[in-house]
Amino acid sequence: MDLSSYRQQISIAGSQLSYLDIGTGPALLFGHSYLWDSAMWAPQIALLSKSYRCIVPDLWGHGQSAAVPENCHSLLDISEHMLALMDALEIETFSLIGLSVGAMWGAELVLKAPARVKTLAMLDSFIGFEPEITRAKYFGMLDMIQTAGSIPPALINAISPLFFADNAKTNNPELVQRFESDLAALTPERIPDIVKLGRIIFGRRDTLEFAEQFTLPCLIMVGVEDKARSVLESYLMSDAINGSQLVHIPNAGHISSLEQAEFVNQQLLAFLSQYA
Repeated sequence: MDLSSYRQQISIAGSQLSYLDIGTGPALLFGHSYLWDSAMWAPQIALLSKSYRCIVPDLWGHGQSAAVPENCHSLLDISEHMLALMDALEIETFSLIGLSVGAMWGAELVLKAPARVKTLAMLDSFIGFEPEITRAKYFGMLDMIQTAGSIPPALINAISPLFFADNAKTNNPELVQRFESDLAALTPERIPDIVKLGRIIFGRRDTLEFAEQFTLPCLIMVGVEDKARSVLESYLMSDAINGSQLVHIPNAGHISSLEQAEFVNQQLLAFLSQYA
């Protein structure tokens, strides 16, 4: 499915945000993972755009979006930028589907504008504090990337397995290879944005502290082989958010939307059909 003809640009907070706008019906706002872009949602867009209007932005510094705005210092800021996008499109209410950081800023958006978000689907994410050990590890990686002005091969070898199921190199070699090639191809101009966003993500506040405010229908999904965001973290979110549904995604790592697209599609469609 060629999505290029559905791509739009909008100026928000002094920078150009790129997004896809495809389909008609109730609106869905998507948030992709760090180090990926809107194409991560291609299988979901192909299915859901038949019944819904899919708004799929590229995160700042990712895909075809421009640099992180100067005044952007937190996930709350990013959620405000995404809300500005929906305002510009005159979309009052919508459902939110976020994977990893997409769900992190999605949770911030729900807290900021609860009346506007009908449902929240969070895949392979954790909206609590980044655990101290992983925060230190990721900040160390970001320091190395900043110093190198690129993502060095040794670091790509360390980062790539965090995103995929155990046997992905055998079962889905093209997906793994494409991701590693994209990391290697990042231009020096992109590196400051990657580093800044990484620090925002891994230094985020604990939005799980406000779990009682998540009164909308919530679907929490996690790949059972996710190494970046553990199954335990999804259990913690499910326990904290009253009435939420928890679904395990078999044979999937962090990028479950691509690794197990059909399973994820079925779960999202069932959830949205019921609530959105």
